Amino acid sequence: MLTIVVPGFEMFDEQTQEFVTRNDVTLDLEHSLVSMSKWESIYEKPFLGKVEKTTEEVLEYIKIMTLTPNVSKEVFLKLSEDNVQAINKYIDAKMTATWFSEAPGAPSTRDVITAELIYYWMITFQIPFECETWHLNKLFTLIRVCNIKQAKPKKMSRAEIAARNRELNSQRREQLGTRG
Repeated sequence: MLTIVVPGFEMFDEQTQEFVTRNDVTLDLEHSLVSMSKWESIYEKPFLGKVEKTTEEVLEYIKIMTLTPNVSKEVFLKLSEDNVQAINKYIDAKMTATWFSEAPGAPSTRDVITAELIYYWMITFQIPFECETWHLNKLFTLIRVCNIKQAKPKKMSRAEIAARNRELNSQRREQLGTRG
């Protein structure tokens, strides 16, 4: 969860015809599968798609991420540049100590990732639905770990076996100080 403070501001109240000062507002935000699913329900397009989001769509996602109750619309319009940077940094954060080594030339998926696909992965790997409130990147990492651990070991080709044997033989010759 991310906590940010939106600085106080002054605004004109149309009803009372007076200027009103608003205090700082503390917002708790959560970038999760739940937030993503709600956003996709409104816009009916993938949140993680390649298409750039409009300012309105980004602002709506921030509203959906907000766990703080009863926040007025004006507060979201008064987000500072620092607030927006903090939110973007939070959304992009890895949120895990797990890392992966990518095989050279590994294929990347062309699937369009939507909330329903992520829920499918959770069901497939028997990940409890409580994880839908985790940071989205942490959930992706768990799904990827489950996929790797459940995958059958890849058989080596003859060329890969020969290359591995050459490397092992070379290491042994070097360790023993022999030529073959």
